[in-house]
Amino acid sequence: MNNRLRYLTRRIAILSAAALLALLVGRGSLVLAAGLTPKVGDKASDFTLAALDGSQVKLSTELAHGPVVLVMLRGWPGYQCPFCTRQFGDFLGHAKDLEATGARVIFVYPGPADQVKQRAVEFTANKDMPSNFRFLVDPDYVFTLAYGLRWDAPRETSYPSTFVIDKTSTVRFAQISKAHDGRAAATDVMRALAALGD
Repeated sequence: MNNRLRYLTRRIAILSAAALLALLVGRGSLVLAAGLTPKVGDKASDFTLAALDGSQVKLSTELAHGPVVLVMLRGWPGYQCPFCTRQFGDFLGHAKDLEATGARVIFVYPGPADQVKQRAVEFTANKDMPSNFRFLVDPDYVFTLAYGLRWDAPRETSYPSTFVIDKTSTVRFAQISKAHDGRAAATDVMRALAALGD
């Protein structure tokens, strides 16, 4: 094969990949397909994760009831993160206000498959879970990677993140921290939820 033919073959492959990428963007499935972090205006890709009781929770099913607040915790980096504990407590303290907006709140707790559920049970121990809250586990970071939130460094798990997703699966608020702190507060989320009616 001569150089010109090799060049044309590579160009066709690149253009085909670009066309596929454009198709995925148009269908709103790029986030999971390419592992890109959702940003405001993106369509949030659907996902299904297990709750602590073993039931399966699907984003699209939750969105059928109203907007969803998706909170990505650090999960189990070898200890229970105090910033996650504080953020979780903040949301629990505003549970009635969040429920009044009609929103469902989904917490995702990632970690190694062999201990993530046990550690998630420890994290939620002695806490009353409101009916509109879902606490899900992400074994071996499958969801974390798909949403482009994997913090791949020693003793790290995921970038702590909070998203508000409207009923059309559109991300309307996104806060991603590249540090342990910098978390979205429940009041920030409630302002974003209030703006959905605008």
